[in-house]
Amino acid sequence: MAKSLRSKWRRKMRSEKRKKNAPKELARLKTALGNEGQREITMKDVSEVATVINAQQLKQKNEDVEMEGGQDEVGKMEMDSKRNKKTMLDEHGQYPVWMNQRQAKKLKKKRITPKGKSKNKKGVAW
Repeated sequence: MAKSLRSKWRRKMRSEKRKKNAPKELARLKTALGNEGQREITMKDVSEVATVINAQQLKQKNEDVEMEGGQDEVGKMEMDSKRNKKTMLDEHGQYPVWMNQRQAKKLKKKRITPKGKSKNKKGVAW
């Protein structure tokens, strides 16, 4: 796979881009990791490369999330509970997004019986 001319061209161009950007990226990393030889790291330099958050801020964020969600709602997902499980229709008469037209048609056929035929076919027709 991936042997077409277009994919070969894309791979070539990506490698050229990596070669072009490598010196800049290396310089940024060096400045972020100690100002080229010095072992002191300033948060201003690192903030260009990544998002910096204090440990206190992180703990506070976690506590806020726990307070908002509460213990009862942890791990619960919002489900579409207003959907009929037999017909798969919601309150607006719509099928789920993931269902394809063929499946919807089959369920509709089960739901709506033709006018000439009865619902129950059990027993003998005399």
